[in-house]
Amino acid sequence: MKIVSIIGARPQFIKAAPISFALRKAEISEFILHTGQHYDKMMSAVFFDEMGIPKPDLNIDVRSGSHGYQTGQMLIAIEQALLDVVPDKVLIYGDTNSTLAGALASRKLQIPLAHIEAGLRSFNRTMPEEINRIIADHCADILFCPTPTAVDNLKKEGIIEGVQLVGDTMVDALLQFITIAENKSSVLTALDLQTDDYYLATIHRPYNTDDPDKMANIMTALGSLDRHVILPLHPRTKTKLADIFGEDQLDFMQNVRLIGPLGYLDMLLLEKNARMILTDSGGVQKEAYILGVPCITLRPETEWTETVSAGWNTIVGTSKSKIIAATQKPKPKNVSEPIFGNGDAAQKIVTIISN
Repeated sequence: MKIVSIIGARPQFIKAAPISFALRKAEISEFILHTGQHYDKMMSAVFFDEMGIPKPDLNIDVRSGSHGYQTGQMLIAIEQALLDVVPDKVLIYGDTNSTLAGALASRKLQIPLAHIEAGLRSFNRTMPEEINRIIADHCADILFCPTPTAVDNLKKEGIIEGVQLVGDTMVDALLQFITIAENKSSVLTALDLQTDDYYLATIHRPYNTDDPDKMANIMTALGSLDRHVILPLHPRTKTKLADIFGEDQLDFMQNVRLIGPLGYLDMLLLEKNARMILTDSGGVQKEAYILGVPCITLRPETEWTETVSAGWNTIVGTSKSKIIAATQKPKPKNVSEPIFGNGDAAQKIVTIISN
């Protein structure tokens, strides 16, 4: 059996690592197609190095551009690659433009398609990610869902055939690499941080970065918090902040420490030891929950509603007052239950693919 895995962005590298390992263990041939949607070393190469993902067999290297440009260029290249490789199945991950292009190319060539992390819905169609995931789900033959909520979302849209509840491969990755991170990462020492005495923030969604008012609200709120805030800057976020505040003014708040993008191990360790995490990332919300760290979501909604129901995630949008108030909430007394699975999602997925 020959599998083509289509990946291109930081969260997909994390999700794909356990799958790639399980495919090799099952002696299934995997052709890794990297779209190059994320191309900076700290957004791409470092994940392959740290997580032991095989070097991509093909890198389209699409880089930055509008949604139409990115998706179009990837669609052309992916279609040709699939014609050359002739796989038995194609794997796509999550909700990026790489996912959308892979779904369309596979469907039009009638190659069986599996969508990993299927069934997520924010019910906000102004998000490009929401459009991508809906189209991918309606193209897929096998839909690997991380939670029962995802299964229910698909059922409401009439998608029942091929739906599999398997858990989330990000749990697999986190459980596999957290001990390695604790042994290898020196990020806490390098940043002179103490456990439970800093906030960790990430901002990268166009919903926030492309709106100067939202970014100003978020940054002003972060600058008003009672502890240091560590903010690893996504390249796009750095550019947008420079546009809003001026490139020479990015250090305008003493308690907000702007640092470059981090590798997986450093990021895991910062997440595990943070007092709270403030983010607009879906993946970071999950990692916070799995690690038992309270999360504040800087969006008006989340795909991971289970984390909110469990009391570990607070939705605040970009309101300065709500952000500050949420950081003062006490840590939940209940344990964060394994709602995303027990770390065996990759093995379940590969078993189903094999059959």
